[in-house]
Amino acid sequence: MIKKFIDKLLGKASGARAGSPFGKRQDVPASVHGIDPKLVDQRALDVVRTLKQAGFEAYIVGGAVRDLLLGLRPKDFDVATNATPEQVKGLFRRAFIIGRRFRIVHVVYGRGREHEVIEVSTFRAYLDSADAEQVAGNERTSKGELSGMKHAVDASGRVLRDNVWGPIEQDAARRDFSVNAMYYDPETQTVVDFHHGIRDAQKKQLRMIGDAATRYREDPVRIIRAVRFAAKLSPLGFKLDAKTREPLQASKSLLQDIPQSRLFDEMLKLLQTGHSLASLQQLKALGLDRGIYPLLDVVVQRADDPFVQLALQDTDRRVGESKPVAPSFLLACVLWADVRRGWERRIESRPGHKPVPAFAALQDAIDEAFDARIGDVSGRGKLGADMREIWLMQPRFDKRTGSGVFTLVEQPRFRAGFDFLRLRSQVGEVEEELAHWWETFSLASDERRRDMVDAQRNAGKGAPKARRVKRGDPDHPQSGVSDDPRFRPVDEDGDDDESLGDGPSQAPEADAEPGGAPAKKRRRRRRKPGGTARTEGGEGGEGNPPAGGDGAA
Repeated sequence: MIKKFIDKLLGKASGARAGSPFGKRQDVPASVHGIDPKLVDQRALDVVRTLKQAGFEAYIVGGAVRDLLLGLRPKDFDVATNATPEQVKGLFRRAFIIGRRFRIVHVVYGRGREHEVIEVSTFRAYLDSADAEQVAGNERTSKGELSGMKHAVDASGRVLRDNVWGPIEQDAARRDFSVNAMYYDPETQTVVDFHHGIRDAQKKQLRMIGDAATRYREDPVRIIRAVRFAAKLSPLGFKLDAKTREPLQASKSLLQDIPQSRLFDEMLKLLQTGHSLASLQQLKALGLDRGIYPLLDVVVQRADDPFVQLALQDTDRRVGESKPVAPSFLLACVLWADVRRGWERRIESRPGHKPVPAFAALQDAIDEAFDARIGDVSGRGKLGADMREIWLMQPRFDKRTGSGVFTLVEQPRFRAGFDFLRLRSQVGEVEEELAHWWETFSLASDERRRDMVDAQRNAGKGAPKARRVKRGDPDHPQSGVSDDPRFRPVDEDGDDDESLGDGPSQAPEADAEPGGAPAKKRRRRRRKPGGTARTEGGEGGEGNPPAGGDGAA
């Protein structure tokens, strides 16, 4: 007690490195951390091995190490090294330097949908923001000024450039959460821990390294990352540390200076990493359900809508099954209520106004929804185009005849449009039979598809034709009305007493003659208004008049 008091007077810290922001390095062996090396991706191992063979330090780092400690197989692997981005790029055939704020390298394995990216970052130096170059504007307004800077901050202390390299202990201090600041060497199976990450993982605690309010000010996007990690790890029992949670609401206003494109990307990470529903619950629980990003506010507000909830659940399911997900589909579901209302309003019949074609009305409603809800994101090229295509497919699903049916099912975005239709059927917006028909059609052979379209075409031709009733039929009324053409007497030859014209007739068979020979058939002719006769090629449909011609239907 006395020693602590004297140390305090002398300005000494209790402990050799207690005042250091770098923590104390601990090399934890496999016998303690218990990571199963079989869970390590072979391509990440290849990147580490290649860097080490070239004489550099290299470790698997970040969330992958955390997941390995928890016995989970990571979906993504990141590598940290003391090699510069240019040196990393020179060691791999397919490597690309990306980023401006913080330059990293993407090492690509495979091609097409089966490709995998190993993200390689260089150890960052721990620098005081007071020593950084000051920029009056933001990333957008000061782009030219920032181009030659390696370490720059704006007036609020937010880091705009962070490309100064340093040793591993300084890199660890620059990371956000302690459970994400561990380094794993898959060759020696050693975990390097500077900030008690293993202890926090065992305690199931999410703790920000350093002062949380300062770290949020350095990079306000860490606020969203805190929500995302809390949502992702909550099923495992993880919770935010009190000192990490307390400054969140007060720091939310810092997000106003973040570029909209970066906020949009962070929103997609919240919604498309397999924990969208849990992320929205965390936003509400932490008081962050409004004011982060306008489009995210809409998602939170509509999370309880059955259609949006089904879309979120479907997205989480697909991510859990390692299936691809597209932001265009989820955002199309979220904004469908706006599009549908605008569409219905435009096609409503108004006295004295010409009806608006349904397709044109839908296009106008889509434009209105984009202007009101998406803003500059509507210019993000493929995203906006895909959303429009999903919406514009919906009225085309209603038509199941003609050549357009075959071209629709071959469109690249058909599956997304059909999944959208399927969700609509699940909430009762369209008939389930419609979604079932299109699913069957999409999986059928060409011959089966033609049969399905023919069946739809024939199904729309009305009710079965009525049968002509004759005197010998059980349902013939004995007191038939003489002028009703259905009850005209039939003579022995099977001819009607009243003939409406010369020539053959396609009338139904009369009763057989007593000798067993079939009754004779005659064709009757109907006179047109102009006095000419028209040959009836068969039985009349139900649209024919009962008088003035053959009333048999």
